[in-house]
Amino acid sequence: MTSLMAPPVTGIVRGACPHDCPDTCAMLVTVEDGRAVRVAGDPDHPYTQGFLCAKVNRYVDRTYHTDRLLHPLRRVGEKGEGKFVAVSWDEALGEIAARLNEIRASGDGPQAILPYSYAGTMGYVQSQSMDRRFFHILGASKLDRTICSKAGSVGMQMTVGANVGADAEGMPESDLVLLWGTNTLTSNPHLWPFVLEARKRGAPIIAIDPLKTRTAEQCDEWIPIRPGTDGALALGMMQVLFAEGLEDRDYLERFTLGADALRERVREYPPERVAQITGIPAERVVTLARQYGKAKAAFVRINYGLQRHGGAGMAVRTIACLPAVTGHWRRAGGGIQLSTSANFKFNTTALERADLSPPVRTINMIRLGEALTRPDGGVGGPPVRALIVYNSNPAAVAPERGEVLRGLRRPDLFTVVLEHFQTDTADFADFVLPATTQLEHWDVHFAYGHHYATLNRPSIAPMGECKPNSEIFRLLADRMGLKHAVLLDDDLALIKQALETSHEKMRGVTMDGLLEKGWQRINVPTPFLPFAEGAFLTPSGKCEFYSQRVKEMGLDPLPTFTPPFEFPDTATELAARFPLTLISSPAHQFLNTTFVNVDSLRRAAREPELVIHPKDAEPRGISSGMRVVVHNDRGEFLAVARVQETVREATVWAPSIWWGKYSVDGKNANDTTSQRETDMGHAPVFYDNLVEVSAAD
Repeated sequence: MTSLMAPPVTGIVRGACPHDCPDTCAMLVTVEDGRAVRVAGDPDHPYTQGFLCAKVNRYVDRTYHTDRLLHPLRRVGEKGEGKFVAVSWDEALGEIAARLNEIRASGDGPQAILPYSYAGTMGYVQSQSMDRRFFHILGASKLDRTICSKAGSVGMQMTVGANVGADAEGMPESDLVLLWGTNTLTSNPHLWPFVLEARKRGAPIIAIDPLKTRTAEQCDEWIPIRPGTDGALALGMMQVLFAEGLEDRDYLERFTLGADALRERVREYPPERVAQITGIPAERVVTLARQYGKAKAAFVRINYGLQRHGGAGMAVRTIACLPAVTGHWRRAGGGIQLSTSANFKFNTTALERADLSPPVRTINMIRLGEALTRPDGGVGGPPVRALIVYNSNPAAVAPERGEVLRGLRRPDLFTVVLEHFQTDTADFADFVLPATTQLEHWDVHFAYGHHYATLNRPSIAPMGECKPNSEIFRLLADRMGLKHAVLLDDDLALIKQALETSHEKMRGVTMDGLLEKGWQRINVPTPFLPFAEGAFLTPSGKCEFYSQRVKEMGLDPLPTFTPPFEFPDTATELAARFPLTLISSPAHQFLNTTFVNVDSLRRAAREPELVIHPKDAEPRGISSGMRVVVHNDRGEFLAVARVQETVREATVWAPSIWWGKYSVDGKNANDTTSQRETDMGHAPVFYDNLVEVSAAD
């Protein structure tokens, strides 16, 4: 296989988009004289269908960006100043290894070393293989990677058994599509052709969202819901379904657990009460329920935005009950999709080798501010003395950003960052190590919006002195004297190990097949109807309206409405001071913090802005184009006001994660978010965030 390692000088190379997006596109990279000149979507891929999003279309620009990091850097200025000098790999690895070994041998031990990573790349090799082996063998603290999807994932697990949902390729058979808390055209654009096909065949397309997003503007109807009240709407819909006999009694009897208890529970949520909670008129709650109940194959697409509040897991769990009440799981185009990820059964156990780790503490990544500013790391044990960051930019993305930055400024904290660019986080590093992009390394990918595994082949040689994450951890292990055979596996060996599984869903997905075609569908039918005949992945084998596991968490075992921590109706004193709920999803032009430094995309995004409803702007003396300060007790940031009716009253929107270095005040929306955790999954509550908005001086 070593002959495969060298990329071609000229030709078209098959690859995969690496970003944190459900679409996981199959890419075709055109190479001329050793240089990538174009990326395109694979027209033969059933989901990619020949196009890439506006962001990834700029991937060549990003790869060859003039600010690309090409050499190891050592800090020479104060932390946060971003002043570095280039050093050799030998110097960098030697000094990093010496410092980590010093901490490892100290009284604090290796648990004083903390890895910090997430989904800067979704590829198994560069995100969760050699890095995990390195930290497990080292005995470092573990990281609970909760920052995006954990609450919703647990909510799905408690109801249907796994984060498994309806197949997008069945959507053309739908007779109703609910895009619930998802901005499909921005965060899931390859689903849109399937939506349009369903509409062509007669299905109404309805958006349920506090914001009139790009997607909502293209739907047949926008239902503006109060943030964090989605579970209440689902309960109200189920009340109508049961009251009007629109349930599928056969499906309920054969394939669900706790149907009678659910029937009693939803009586507590008549449309009038639901209207008070959600802000949706009672008559629309009723007609929406009737539309859903009279449909035969309604497709509910939910996304992770609606689970960024205190009652997140319960909200997802509650919505996930709907297709079992009506039996929509029976038919193609029916059901609910949050993710398809649990259908992929790559051998992550072999990749990560968690068995090689001694018993160590785990630190939640969303509580990084606490971990870096408390003497026990926030959870007990030694202080965090070294932080190794890769595939993430916590100085921009972690909640309660002010505390995170205070921690990163600690003079005694040794920080190493593996990166493509000098991000906000890299500015605080002691060493920055240049990592390869997706065009320069091997990887293999699952997806969470479809059912195709994808191989990424390198299309160009690494630029400058850049190295894959996997190679950096191999080299660092060697310099630190860590001796174990699993630290020597090359990237192709890692891909083969990921594919070494006996699980039926991975049957037929092979290295040879991926090398030949670039992608393969996992072993499920097209479209995949996971629960047409029950067979839920729960302990009972049924859709669990009543969940003993949820009860053991100390939560209500039946679906209920759990309000956000900062819900104005319950947090009345706080709401009197900070009456507006801030939603802070990424700008259309960015993918989390990736692409913020691509000039054309940043120009298109203009600047940090705040969308505010005219009825909220007028009493505050705010007009479009005015600079405003968004603030609460945790912090503040500046933005330019856009006064428009594309947001619910008492709700404001700002793009979440501009790099501080590109904003006027060096801040972003995460200066106002908290480190509190959701009811399930210990996930973040980014949209559970009351603020006030004032004209800036």
